Amino acid sequence: MNKKLKNYIMAVAFICIIYGLMFINLLIPDADVSYAERRRLRQIPTYSMDSLIRGDYFSAYEKYFLDQFAFRDEFRRLNTFIRLKLFNQKDNNDNYVIEGNISKIEYPLNEKAIVNAANKINEVYEKYLQGSNVNYTIIPDKNYYLATEHGYLAMDYEKLIKLMNDNIKDIKYIDIFPLLELEDYYKTDIHWKQERLEDVADFLLLNMGNDISPKVEYSIKALYPFYGSYYGQAAMRLEADTLVYLTNEIIDKVRVYDHIDKTYSNVYMEDKFATIDSYDLFLSGAKSIITLDNPMASTNKELIIFRDSFGSSIAPLMIKNYAKITLIDLRYLSTDLLGNYMDFSKEQDVLFLYNTIILNNSYMLK
Repeated sequence: MNKKLKNYIMAVAFICIIYGLMFINLLIPDADVSYAERRRLRQIPTYSMDSLIRGDYFSAYEKYFLDQFAFRDEFRRLNTFIRLKLFNQKDNNDNYVIEGNISKIEYPLNEKAIVNAANKINEVYEKYLQGSNVNYTIIPDKNYYLATEHGYLAMDYEKLIKLMNDNIKDIKYIDIFPLLELEDYYKTDIHWKQERLEDVADFLLLNMGNDISPKVEYSIKALYPFYGSYYGQAAMRLEADTLVYLTNEIIDKVRVYDHIDKTYSNVYMEDKFATIDSYDLFLSGAKSIITLDNPMASTNKELIIFRDSFGSSIAPLMIKNYAKITLIDLRYLSTDLLGNYMDFSKEQDVLFLYNTIILNNSYMLK
């Protein structure tokens, strides 16, 4: 093949690719959501002379085009393959995979954030909870089991626990680290598996002074495929998880009240499965303040859990011992506003339940 013909073929191929992708992008309708990345995609920006003069319009249009580009997920997978397989990088944008387990590097330990988390717990205690049965526990993230062993950077978990214990006042620490292992977490998600938390829930109940006998039986409900929050970030073709939830007569009759929206729902919302975040099946996902009412309770006891998203799946396993469980997420509700929604005058059990990543980024707590 002579040089002239070769150059001609290359030029034609280049033009076909460029204009082919352009026409494909014009023909394919815009998507509203990327389920792989678990987020809403940018839509075509609204034109105005003011945004054009400021340059905002073209900036917004560029972001819109990047979000709506044809074969976006395939190009992301190709990029990951090149980084990990050809260039032998250990991670892709801090995401790494060990035997199908996806995790994200959380490093270094932010000591100021840990102290801030402890101070936030102290603040809530001093304002509302003095004299109550108050406890706190820490949930390890997946890096605790994966990172150091496989050569990835990891925060100092022992120091994290020590900083919390040294700075939190008059509140009992319940150590659940020995009860958990890697298999208790989803491979494609940050969260723990509800079906493996019965012993953790009972341990917390016992340490808060509850009697857990007799043992409660559960029915198992399984939903597949479950692509967790890390799946889209990893941009790799990996095996999906199966999302399992546990139910019984008690949980089926529990009503969940949203104090902000003033609406009622069920503990498990199957219509949330296969949405942007399928883990929202548990208690409808992120909510500022919700209360689980148990009409079958044999006691008037109440529990308040200050929590992150991990609390959504363990709370249903603890409702057997309480007439009410109220879950409060300080990422969405200011500490100063708690008195507007809660009556803290009664004797209540209280549990602060946060995972290590939230503690290491605690400035999100209001």
